[in-house]
Amino acid sequence: MNLQSKIWGIDYGNKKAGTTRIAMFKEGIINLAGTVKNQDADKFIKERIGEEQPDFVYLDAPLSLPGVYLYKGYNDYFYRQCDRDLKSMSPMFLGGLTARAIKLKNEIHEISPMTNLHETYPGGLVKNKNLGAGVYKKDKAHITDFMNELKGILPLDLTFAPSDFKDWHSVDAFLALISGL
Repeated sequence: MNLQSKIWGIDYGNKKAGTTRIAMFKEGIINLAGTVKNQDADKFIKERIGEEQPDFVYLDAPLSLPGVYLYKGYNDYFYRQCDRDLKSMSPMFLGGLTARAIKLKNEIHEISPMTNLHETYPGGLVKNKNLGAGVYKKDKAHITDFMNELKGILPLDLTFAPSDFKDWHSVDAFLALISGL
């Protein structure tokens, strides 16, 4: 991956809730896009990927199941090792979202075979970097301060305005993107 690549982070929300957001990186500039209530999030993502053909997409959703469902010798029906390591929710608890994400992954490979799709967990980045001092996802009033804090620790000079982030879904899309970078 190089910084000339088109790299996206996606906060994958409920299919029709209007909470899916995409943070798109190209040549140092961050742009945001997202769904509105009753808009099909999966269709929105597939259409954008078909149009833009990003090189890398980092999706905030499980893209696999616990090993017990795939391989002999595993005995954990609820968690993958990465879920345990990050203290994240089980893909099984997320059920329908996990199934939609895995289906979306397969559809994206058909639409844009050169797009590399990866799973990420923005909350893990927040925990790992000890960001937000307890305000992460608590109140929209803290978003700009959180984004300014994040901008202060980024190893790259990215062009974005912290005030452009109006909801925590946009922040999570950006964190998914940063995880990829």
